[in-house]
Amino acid sequence: MSAEKRNALGKGLSALLNDSPSVLPYKNTNTSDKVNASSVSELDSLGSVNEIKLSEIEVNPFQPRTEFDEQALADLSASIKLQGLIQPITVRKVSAHAYQLISGERRLRASKMAGLTQIPAYVRTANDQQMLEMALIENIQRENLNAIEVALSFQRMIDECSLKQEELGDRVSKNRSTVTNYLRLLKLPPTIQASLRDGAISMGHAKALLAVEDPTIQLYIHQQIIKNELSVRKVEEMGRDIQKAPQKKEGKQPETLSYQLQKVEDDLASRFSTKVKLKVNSQGNGSIEIPFLSEDDLGRILEMLDW
Repeated sequence: MSAEKRNALGKGLSALLNDSPSVLPYKNTNTSDKVNASSVSELDSLGSVNEIKLSEIEVNPFQPRTEFDEQALADLSASIKLQGLIQPITVRKVSAHAYQLISGERRLRASKMAGLTQIPAYVRTANDQQMLEMALIENIQRENLNAIEVALSFQRMIDECSLKQEELGDRVSKNRSTVTNYLRLLKLPPTIQASLRDGAISMGHAKALLAVEDPTIQLYIHQQIIKNELSVRKVEEMGRDIQKAPQKKEGKQPETLSYQLQKVEDDLASRFSTKVKLKVNSQGNGSIEIPFLSEDDLGRILEMLDW
């Protein structure tokens, strides 16, 4: 990618879509479904804008966003019916009558809901990596994007666009520490990530949980957050108290468990949301240890055992 294009990406969508000197002002040149020769000529120029049939636009295969608010789409659709689509989408031309969406899937979906047959679009040339970067950057800059969606987009840019964290920060106008904090969220257990995605816990809660290294303890504190609506400060205090607690020294190492017994141990740990220890000696005798972190946690485990 050239330095000029890298700089444009770093400046955000205004540089990518609206302020680029290669993008011509929007002009509706079509008066029918047929694209005339002058329109084709205009479409062939980099950054041109024209009316394109919705049937000729395919969704961007690199779209990082998977969920769309149906009510928000309905509201946008109603607005489009009344006022038309004000901001064009961005596509790349792949053949004479076929285009691939780069950004604007929400607008595209709402336009289809509104019953439009064609839509104004910026036409650009972009390779697959540029398409992915542009789609990811547009989504990252959305105000309503949740933290996990942002983290996943960051990770995709690192993995699929071969970017370092510093380069990623330049692309999305964020410092490295911010990028790192988002990426660390992906190290949390899936249950906690889902709560953050769904708004059950905040970014502050997630950062406090990351200060605790043991996933078992993370899951326990997460349950307490949901059950008791704990504040971020209270979660931070719980994390500090647990970190200060003396750790039991390991004595003689237990016998290595077979694959089947390891699976039993893992299944029990998942069931009780705590680190279950299965001990079996060479004679086949053994014990099951289910640790608890508080009286409340003990009560939770006893309830699960129908005690």
